[in-house]
Amino acid sequence: MRELREIEGTGASALEFLILTGARTSEVIHARWAEVDLKSGVWIIPAERMKGGREHRVPLAPAATAVLKRMKQLNGEYVFPGRTPDSSLSNMALLMTLGRMDRGDITSHGFRSSFRDWAAERTNFPSEVVEMALAHTVESKTEAAYRRTDLFDKRRRLMEVWAEYCGKRKPAGQVVSLQPA
Repeated sequence: MRELREIEGTGASALEFLILTGARTSEVIHARWAEVDLKSGVWIIPAERMKGGREHRVPLAPAATAVLKRMKQLNGEYVFPGRTPDSSLSNMALLMTLGRMDRGDITSHGFRSSFRDWAAERTNFPSEVVEMALAHTVESKTEAAYRRTDLFDKRRRLMEVWAEYCGKRKPAGQVVSLQPA
């Protein structure tokens, strides 16, 4: 995250926002200002842009709101504009940002998996809160019929803790092995 924040450009900002929100690439690159309420810290993704076909309210941690405030300086319909203010960012922009970082070994979608693993291994947030943060649909028709809340307040706290985790710096000289011992 530290390295990403040193890179200028819309692609880097979009990738940071994607990581902080747990959203899919297509949801981020097609985000419009009309969907964002900076004052309340909420981004509402319309059903037609969601994989599950249902509107999704995304609670924005202060770090995600900070990304949006930086992007607000640009004019246009899209939060992360492409070559012109009224076009969306290319779906290759995030991949190209990772390439510029010499991180061809990861994908933007992989951050959703990282978020899920982090929540399971490092937090006590209930699985259903994490799954709702990822906008995953409930498999059980019975459970889906009884679930009438989106657990928004709990998801807001989850996203705040995730943003804090993403913003932490490792102590200088600490090497983290990614290979099994």
